[in-house]
Amino acid sequence: MAKRLFIGSLPWSVTSDELRSAFSSVGTVSDAVVMTDRQTGKSKGFGFVEFPNDDEALAAIDKFNGCELHGRKIVVNEAAPKAPKSLFCPLGVFF
Repeated sequence: MAKRLFIGSLPWSVTSDELRSAFSSVGTVSDAVVMTDRQTGKSKGFGFVEFPNDDEALAAIDKFNGCELHGRKIVVNEAAPKAPKSLFCPLGVFF
């Protein structure tokens, strides 16, 4: 089963390709993305990397959590599951 990792404290200059390249040293990366602001296109300082199996994902956590990438210590851990999108609006106003 595929495992998705959260990568935090990324340097602003890191791209999705660089993230993929760095994490591919521990296994096959099925997806790597640095999250960006929709309006400015600038990095939000975090991203996600997905591995096709748990063993490679755990090896990536062991290798990269607390390690430096472009001079900044990054945080690597298992990503929380995506929350389902809801149509509920707490103010009772729908757009």
